Amino acid sequence: MKFLEYTNLDRLNVFLGHLNLGERTIKCCLEAYSCKHAGTDKRLSLSLENEMLDYLGKSSDTDSSSPVDLLLSRSSRKALIYLVLTLYQMYPDYDFSAVKAHQFFSEESWDTFKQIFNNYMFEASKEWTERNEDGSLLEVIYKALDEVVKLAECEIYVYNPNPNADPFLEEGTIWSFCFLFYNRKLKRVAGFRICCTSNLANDAFLTDSPSYGEDDEIFDNMDM
Repeated sequence: MKFLEYTNLDRLNVFLGHLNLGERTIKCCLEAYSCKHAGTDKRLSLSLENEMLDYLGKSSDTDSSSPVDLLLSRSSRKALIYLVLTLYQMYPDYDFSAVKAHQFFSEESWDTFKQIFNNYMFEASKEWTERNEDGSLLEVIYKALDEVVKLAECEIYVYNPNPNADPFLEEGTIWSFCFLFYNRKLKRVAGFRICCTSNLANDAFLTDSPSYGEDDEIFDNMDM
C-alpha cells in the first residue's frame, strides 16, 4: 500500500488531530492509500486470503454474526484484504491478523456515515464553522474524500471490533469509529478514524499517578 498525500486531508488532520472541546478531546486521522503492494504486503495478502478461506470453510450458514457474505466472492475477499492492509498502514504496531480483523467489517452507506458524524461530531462541526468560512465540516470532509476516492463509486465499510480486537482504545475513550472508503476502479482506500476521549479521565489518571518527588521518597526508604 502506498501512502497518498493530499493537501485537503492534511488540513483536516491539522484541525481534527487533537481538538480540545473542554471536557472531551476529538482525535481524528484521515489517510489515503493506493492498493499497490509494497514491502510485506504480498505475504500479508496471501496469509489473509488463506485465513479467510479457512474461516469460510468452518463457518455455519446459520451463524447470523458471521460475515460469510463478504467472503464468498474473491473480489470481496480482495477488498477486505485491502482494508486490513490499510489498517496495518495506519497502525503499524498492531497485528490485525492475530485478531482476525476481517471478521469485524460491515458495509455501510454514506447516509449512515453522515448520521453518525452529525450525531457525534456536532461540537467539532460548530468549532470548525467558527474558525472557517468554506462550508460545514461535513461538506469539507466530503469534498476531500471525493477528491481521493470518488465517493459516488465507493464502497464504505466500518471496522467495529470487539474490545479484544480494538487497537484504538486508549485511556479515557468515550467512543470511536473507523470508516474505510474503497474505490475498486481507482484501487484506492481512504481511512477515517474518529475517537473521542475524556479529558476528565485523563486528568484523574495523571492525578492518581505518583509525582517524581513521591517516587524519590519511596526510593529513599529502600535499601539499595
